[in-house]
This record gives sequence, C-alpha cells and structure tokens, in this order.
Amino acid sequence: MKATLSAIPDVVILEPKVFGDERGFFFESFNARAFEQATGLKREFVQDNHSKSAKNVLRGLHYQLEKPQGKLVRVVQGEVFDVSVDLRKSSQTFGRWVGVLLSAENKKQLWVPEGFAHGFLVLSVTAEFLYKTTDYYAPEYERGLLWNDPALGIDWPIEGEPKLAAKDSAAKRLSEAETFA
Repeated sequence: MKATLSAIPDVVILEPKVFGDERGFFFESFNARAFEQATGLKREFVQDNHSKSAKNVLRGLHYQLEKPQGKLVRVVQGEVFDVSVDLRKSSQTFGRWVGVLLSAENKKQLWVPEGFAHGFLVLSVTAEFLYKTTDYYAPEYERGLLWNDPALGIDWPIEGEPKLAAKDSAAKRLSEAETFA
C-alpha cells in the first residue's frame, strides 16, 4: 500500500497494490497491518457504510462533535470529488480543506481523521461510496458545515447547484459551527 500525504498531512491518500490481468483484478481493500505501516496509525474500525448517489449529489460536510469518527473512504462504482475540512482549533490547518478525486478506476482511498468535516460530490452518472468508521453513527452529535461557505472557499467541480439533503442546505458556516479543541 502506498501512502501519500495530502496538503493537510493528517489526511492521507492510500493506493493499494492492484494485481490485474486479462481476467480482471484483485487487491486488498483493507489490511490493518498495512494501514498501520502506511500511515503510522492504529485504528479499530467499528462500522462500514455504503451509499449510492446520482450525479451532482453533494453529501456533507458532516462530522460528529462527540464520538468523532475517523473515516477510511473509497468509491467502488463511479467517481466523486471528496473533501475533508480541518475543524481542530488547535491545528495549524484549522479551516483549511483538501479535495481528492476518488473513483472505481483509480481505486484510491482516503483517510479522514477524527476532527474533520467530510463530504463528497458525485461527478459520474451514479457513484457507490464505501467508508469504514472508527466510531458508531450518533445522530445526536452529528453536525454539518455549509458546503459553499465563502470562508472555506472549496473549489467544488460543479456548474450550478448540487442536489442536497435538507440538513446539508441548513448547515452552519465555519464562523458559527461547533468545532474541536
């Protein structure tokens, strides 16, 4: 597994070793030892999630204030623009974001640490998105960061407006959001 630090070093792009021939391909999508060796992190994942979304659906930017979730994310069908925003006040990268293109074709994965808001925009006709989390979903602690907050300046690759859930349309700007210490 190859690990590449993003512009925010705590967010790590992971590329598995893919073995392919005329029959197709094989790769380990997760191996705890390889993850630890590549990232230097030892994490226990407790929940796997799978979503399917249509083109221009934007999910996020989500985080849990209590019981924060680290996420290991990947796409198994289609393509998304995946975004992580640092919400740790004590961090030198507080309020900064990083975006990575994830697709079934490139097979890249992204480690999104605890203390970050996370979201993605579907670029293909549809996309199926998988993610492992380090803590369970706790709706009472879920918070949202507004996808188009000018203070963040996220350069989403979309023309027009995305398709949003009501909760994502009503999310807070960074200046109003509850953040991590």
